Amino acid sequence: MDKRQMIGCRIAQEFKDGDYVNLGIGLPTMAVNYIPENIHVIFQSENGMLGVGPSPAEGCEDKDLINAGGGFITALKGASFFDSALSFAIIRGGHIDATVLGALQVDQHGNLANWMIPGKMVPGMGGAMDLVTGARKVIVAMEHVDKHGNPKILKDCNLPLTAKGKVNLIITDMAVIEVTKNGLLLKEIAAGTTVEDVLKATEAELMVADQLRTFGG
Repeated sequence: MDKRQMIGCRIAQEFKDGDYVNLGIGLPTMAVNYIPENIHVIFQSENGMLGVGPSPAEGCEDKDLINAGGGFITALKGASFFDSALSFAIIRGGHIDATVLGALQVDQHGNLANWMIPGKMVPGMGGAMDLVTGARKVIVAMEHVDKHGNPKILKDCNLPLTAKGKVNLIITDMAVIEVTKNGLLLKEIAAGTTVEDVLKATEAELMVADQLRTFGG
């Protein structure tokens, strides 16, 4: 299992039976492939669908079934399709139990920056600002450091914010970190990773849970 699959598998453990969940584009969509058989989660795609299923097998893609990022998806029995107005009414109306988003940066205050880097062309903010405001739980799923090895979990974000104080949980290839009123709590570390590894790769200060667990083993 590579690190992206490991993150997807760990994300899936956060959902309860009957949850309505929106998965952001990219890495978060991996979670749909790891839902336990005894758990029924209704996944929403913000381009207008409820009932997203696992990724299609290679060669079985349907060009009419794509998610908000243009990736191929499947539709579970009973899936429904609708326009963007209704899709965002679901999000803004508080009907989403959890959303999982990628990030450029997260900080110790639960602030999120995930939509632009100044000076670089971006297509727009997408639905992220609506999702982090409308969902009951906000999970960030990302690699712990950027491609240059720089920490992505900071004391303070220095990129334009998507939202302030909305992140509840951070899941990376190294750790699971809860955002609490007292700061960031390191709850789990990835198999083969040490607490020292996580601390070194994190700019923000971390509290370490008394009962530290391991995932991805």
